[in-house]
Amino acid sequence: MADAADFAVEPDYKSKFKPSRVREIIAAVLKARLAGTTYHADNTSSWAREIADDIKQRLKDEGWTRYKYAVQVFIGEQRGEGVRLACRGFWDVKTDSYANEIFQNESLFCVAAAFGVYLY
Repeated sequence: MADAADFAVEPDYKSKFKPSRVREIIAAVLKARLAGTTYHADNTSSWAREIADDIKQRLKDEGWTRYKYAVQVFIGEQRGEGVRLACRGFWDVKTDSYANEIFQNESLFCVAAAFGVYLY
């Protein structure tokens, strides 16, 4: 049986969710998937799902153990209108975090957010 002293309550620095690295990952995925694309309402649902799955897989590949990830992707048509998105959560500020990134071209915009929650 494991001793209580062996149980990690917080991740060490190398194993922590790093928002700056997550932003880089999100930006790379959005650029690779959406550069040169044109908005079409019939495609946005599948694009959003595929982009979210790709971001989530790349976060898992980073090796941050004991983290659960939630990824949200919003795709809309560029029409010169404003959009406000907000999120709210209850978490431990020492271990949990999030990052977001925005992609825009002449036809569409995309906002992706990734949340990392440490499992105790």
